[in-house]
Amino acid sequence: MSPRWNPNPDVRTGRHVIYNLHVHLVFVTKSRHRALTHPMLTRCEEIMREVCEDFEAELKQFNGEEDHVHLLVHYPPKVQLSKLVNSLKGVSSRYLRKEYDAHVRRHLWGGHFWSGSYFAGSCGGAPLTAVRQYIENQQRPS
Repeated sequence: MSPRWNPNPDVRTGRHVIYNLHVHLVFVTKSRHRALTHPMLTRCEEIMREVCEDFEAELKQFNGEEDHVHLLVHYPPKVQLSKLVNSLKGVSSRYLRKEYDAHVRRHLWGGHFWSGSYFAGSCGGAPLTAVRQYIENQQRPS
């Protein structure tokens, strides 16, 4: 490796790939009911961290309020984002309902914990304008 190379811990390598994929996820409780408490958010973070590890992903940041959570996940390209989201929501829902049953039943009903929808935004890396300009300025062979 070149002595000028300063490894970036976010840039990971696989057998045939170098990647740096981050996604910002937001999950909302069903009907935005204010069902989450501080201990539930702490436990939810633990659960979601374990699920990410199962997918060889890393939960970089986690926080939330009474009716939603935000996650910043660093994931490999072999992971289908929709499958990761389904596991994060499904596993956390099962554990939180089981461990905080009385509290959850007061705020949520009908067997659902999370709303069926979610927000996923790619993030990190260069802005789109910089990437577009870089691609445009490539020197084509004549």
